[in-house]
Amino acid sequence: MNANDLITAWQTAIDDFEIYLNFERSLSKNSIAAYLGDVKKLQHFCHSTTNVTPAGVTRQIIELFLWRLYESGVGKRSQARMLSGVKAFYKFLVLENRMETNPAELVEAPKLGVYLPDVLSIAEIEALIAAVDASRPDGHRNRAIIETMYGCGLRVSEAVSLRISDLFFNDGFIRVIGKGDKQRLVPAGECAINEIKRYLQQRATQKIITKYEDILFLNRRGKALSRSMVFRIIKDLATKAGLEKNISPHTLRHSFATHLIENGADLRAVQEMLGHESILTTEIYTHLNRKRWQSAILKYHPRVKR
Repeated sequence: MNANDLITAWQTAIDDFEIYLNFERSLSKNSIAAYLGDVKKLQHFCHSTTNVTPAGVTRQIIELFLWRLYESGVGKRSQARMLSGVKAFYKFLVLENRMETNPAELVEAPKLGVYLPDVLSIAEIEALIAAVDASRPDGHRNRAIIETMYGCGLRVSEAVSLRISDLFFNDGFIRVIGKGDKQRLVPAGECAINEIKRYLQQRATQKIITKYEDILFLNRRGKALSRSMVFRIIKDLATKAGLEKNISPHTLRHSFATHLIENGADLRAVQEMLGHESILTTEIYTHLNRKRWQSAILKYHPRVKR
């Protein structure tokens, strides 16, 4: 098979997989992009090594693909995610009767330990918020973003897609569109509501592009704020606040969940607020809490050797 035929075979399979993810699985745009990116990495690997079509890929090829990822410095968690995308791709090809068996089915993902994310203390959250310069044109917006992401436990993708029509301040809730376009109602605290209201006053003086009129958080050009911009905002504020932890927008979500559980919140309630499908995902925060208890015991117990 010549090079053009190989490219066509891969592209056709990937295009059909995208349609399946979109219309049958009803996944979000970000999830679809992640799945397709994983398969395209395998496609690139096959083009540069074995020159096989999707149907010609074997378990050994996928294992070699993972090994090359490891050699190039890709972390175990990223390897596992890519393997998950490849498995979904071949499961689709089997469902479509384009292959008899899934070559990725028996490939084992790298063993992952319990991932304990960086979490900010309440004092560090307050320092991050205090680092916002409210005299700047974007000051109220930035403070509102942090209060909303921390106060409601939002993913960055959920924060940037939040709409004014999703705000129900009289009832004390906001409506969040999460993964797979699933909706959930999350309680909004007084701090978040007050900061959003202040920002809305400033936003009303801004020139806004028509298609973004209902989007809450906007950039200076009147368009929706990007995820990368939120990342930069939080990184800059962390530097100003003198915080040395590895901080990202997701750190605010981790901190939200951890602080709730530390103060006795029900795990099921936290699961609902975070939009986790499985309670097992939420349980990571109980592990984090136990880790803190262990550190306290090792540090302060009189029978523990220093």
